[in-house]
Amino acid sequence: MRFTKLILVSAMAATLGACATSNSGDVYSREDARKVQTVRMGVVEGVRQVKLEGTKSPVGTIAGAAVGGIAGSTVGGNDKVSAIATVIGAVAGAVAGAAIEEGVTREDGIEITVKLDNGTLIAIVQEATDKFTPGERVRLIESNGNTRVSH
Repeated sequence: MRFTKLILVSAMAATLGACATSNSGDVYSREDARKVQTVRMGVVEGVRQVKLEGTKSPVGTIAGAAVGGIAGSTVGGNDKVSAIATVIGAVAGAVAGAAIEEGVTREDGIEITVKLDNGTLIAIVQEATDKFTPGERVRLIESNGNTRVSH
């Protein structure tokens, strides 16, 4: 039974990892390919470290509930105790699965404050995959309601 639990937990971790998406300035969705994007120029005024929340999808909750329910079903000597343990295990597993998914998919980010050439001051948050410094000239690329900062 322990081997089965190990397989289920491993499958849950792999599933959660596959759900991760990127908020990096260097990553584009397939839908962004071959579409016109607007480019504005500006100068970095400041950079601040931030955290990007993890994903909150039903995958972690469902996977956790399944693992918790299976683990709970092994408790107890009679059907009534086993049924109660299964429900408690499923609920606890769902809560734990959701928390694990959010924690695993949490990312370091940066808030980049940019003074555009027209004088407007704006801030963009994206994954911390590039380093930006105050005074650096940058491009802001806009497409489908998303803006990214690029060197």
